[in-house]
Order: sequence, then structure tokens, then C-alpha cells
Amino acid sequence: MKNLFKNYKSTIILLCSVLIGGIIGTVMGPKSLVLEPFGKLFINLMFMILVPLVFFSVSSAMANISGMKRLGKIMGSIMLVFLSTALIAAIIGTVGALIMKPTNGLNIDMFKSLMKNAVETQSSEKISFLNQLVNTFTVSDFVDLLSRKNMLQLVVFSIMFGMSVSLSGEKARPLANLLEAGSLTMMKVVKIIMYYAPIGLGCYFASIVGQLGGQILDGYLKIFVLYLFLSVVYYFGFFSLYAFIAGGKNAIKIFWKNAVTPSVTALATCSSAACIPANLDAVKKIGVPQDIAETVIPLGANMHKDGSVFGGVMKITLLMGLFGKDMTSVSSILGIIGVSLLVGAVMGAIPSGGMIGEMLILSVYGFPPEVLPIIAVVSVIIDAPATLLNSTGNTVCSMLVTRLVEGKNWLKSEKQNVGNLDM
Repeated sequence: MKNLFKNYKSTIILLCSVLIGGIIGTVMGPKSLVLEPFGKLFINLMFMILVPLVFFSVSSAMANISGMKRLGKIMGSIMLVFLSTALIAAIIGTVGALIMKPTNGLNIDMFKSLMKNAVETQSSEKISFLNQLVNTFTVSDFVDLLSRKNMLQLVVFSIMFGMSVSLSGEKARPLANLLEAGSLTMMKVVKIIMYYAPIGLGCYFASIVGQLGGQILDGYLKIFVLYLFLSVVYYFGFFSLYAFIAGGKNAIKIFWKNAVTPSVTALATCSSAACIPANLDAVKKIGVPQDIAETVIPLGANMHKDGSVFGGVMKITLLMGLFGKDMTSVSSILGIIGVSLLVGAVMGAIPSGGMIGEMLILSVYGFPPEVLPIIAVVSVIIDAPATLLNSTGNTVCSMLVTRLVEGKNWLKSEKQNVGNLDM
């Protein structure tokens, strides 16, 4: 019993803090907004270190890979795993939406009363699909990489920078060592910040529950219930399946033992980016090699989001239902699956996704910018379960990538590392 508490002490504390926060939010209602600054303090601390953490983690992993052959194998495996799992999520979400038809009974008048609660976009300018892709992976000025709103672009730069260090050979070895030292130092900073996590997460969750409780019950309940059902099935069923494929029955046990803390962090923060430190710690405890862990997790937080894929399906079918568009034809179904995959790739790793996915949907389907608030509300009410799938999905994906790179016996050779890392 003592060993059990020792292994799960931090997890139990986080769970209790979030549970207490949820109770406080339910009792206080909108008044719980007074607790938001204490929660934002924790979120801001996590975001404050995010840019240097991602840069050092990704570039260090690239710079210290033993050879370009291994790097190519890792990146190829990542793309295969990310695309496969996202496609499965898109198909499941589309089938669920077509069967349950969550838009039945909804009318535009109801949405008009809710649109005022949605996050307003700063620009209604229509962006072409190709330009959207360009903006997704690049920025026009280096200084823009220092913003958490451009995390995917930072990851792309970090990969190129780390690869260049590796290709430079021994002359760049001091720089590779510096990057590795920077990565270790940033993880120590994370450890310091996590001492405040129970207070910060509890207050933040209390504020979220207090503010969104009414909205969830007003009009969007069917969408939320369907999303929650799909999330539960995917989280417990498919994540267990992925873990089994990665390493058999033992991998399932190890995965669930280490997935709780990242899951709780995801539910409380609603940010895949804020979960990067917790995910890195979890996958290293599982036994995923460092170069794979520090490549999969930051990349996954920015371009692999199964929860956002589900959300993309909900948003697309909602608008198509309101505008009376056909959703049953083969071309429509394929379109929903394809666009939802893109939404999962471009959604920002911040609470509610930064509105990027919503703008992409409007651009591809030609919906007027005025309907943006309608699907923005969807982003808000599904944010917690979506982040849960996004973040924890990267944990199990790192296991799948390791299986492809290291072979079927990777867990046996790495299991001595499980539980050796302390937060």
C-alpha cells in the first residue's frame, strides 16, 4: 500500500485538487471566476517555458541522433502512426455523427443566443486553403517563432536546426551538448513549476466548471454527449489497443500506470502544449528512448490531435446540418473525413485551439465568416475531452513509434527504466 501511494502520490494529489475544484465550481457557479487568476498563474508559467522547452527538446533530439538513417526511420514511423491513428479517429467520428445525428432538432435561433458567448475572431478575411497550409508550417519573421501561437512552425525550425547540427559532425558537437544541457535544464524548471500544479489546476478547473456548466446544458448537449461517448470509447478502447499493438499485454499495464498524470493535466488545462512536460516525463518512465520521446511528444502536441479530429467532424456536421447540406453521399463523407484530418493537424496546442481549425473549415466549405461563433462554442464545450484525447494519444503513439523503430522486444529491453524517473 505504501509503494502504491508512493508511485501515485502526485497523481492522487492532482486528481483530488481537480475534483475539489470541480465541486467548488459547481457550487459557486459564475462566481468561481474569482479563482481564475490563480489557475492562470500556473498556465502562464507553463506557457512561459514552452518555447525554450520545445526548442531544446526537439533540436537536442535531432542533434544527438546517432545517424541520419535512424532519424529517417523515426520521422517515417511518426508520420505513419500519426496519420493512421488520426484516420481511425476521423472514421469513428464521422460514423458516430451520421448515426446519432446530433444536429437534429437544432435551429439557428438557438445559436443566435449562444453566439455572444463564443470567442470572437480578430479577422474575417478569407484565407485560401494553400495559404492556410503555408501559414501553418512557416512564419514570415524569425521573431514570430518566439510565440506559443506558432508552435508547429517552431517545431519545424527546431527539426531543421537539430538536423543541421547533427550533419555538421564533430565541429558542432559542443552545440549539440549545449542543446542537451538546455533540454535537461528546462525539465528541471518544469519540476519546480509542478510544485504549484495542485493549486493552479484546482483553481483553473473550478473556474472552467463554474463558467461553462450552463452552456453545456443549453442546446449543445447532444453534441457534447456524443463527443463524450466517442471520447470514452476511444480513450479506453483504442488507446489500450494501440498499447497492445506496441508491446503486448504488459504494455497496456505500463501505459495506464503512467498515463494518468498527463490525462489529469490535459483535463485541467485544456492545452496539449501545457501537457508536453507531463507527457515527456510519462513516456520516459514507460521506457521510450529519449530521441523518440523528445521528437514524438512536441510534434504530436502540434500536429497530431485525435480529439480535434473528432471535434472537426462535429463542427462540420453541425454547419452542414444547419445549412441543409447533404452528409450521406460518398463525396460528402470523404470530405468530412479529409477536412477533419486537416483540422486535427492545424489546431493550435492552446485552449480551444486558437480558432485555426474553425477558419480552415469555413475556408474549405465556403461558409460565411459570421457562423464562426457557432462552431467556436463547440470548441469550448468539448475542450477538456478533446485535449484528453490529443495529449494522451501522443503518449501511446510514442510507444507505437518505438515499436516500429526498435522492434517488437523494445519494452523488454527498456523496462528497467520504468519508474526510475522522478517528477
